[in-house]
Amino acid sequence: MSADATKKRPATLTSEPQDVELEDQIRLRAYELYEARGREDGHELEDWLRAEEEITGKKTRIATA
Repeated sequence: MSADATKKRPATLTSEPQDVELEDQIRLRAYELYEARGREDGHELEDWLRAEEEITGKKTRIATA
């Protein structure tokens, strides 16, 4: 068995066409948010969750330590 075969696929990867399209929409919106901030690194999760909320209309809670 190769090393690649034992790697887990990212949780966001799906095989359903509508899910792939949704993920692409979220990815594009997250990138737009990144660009609007002036391409400032360090906000990937924030951008993704905000984009996901905008696209799906579902609020995502972030656990705080």
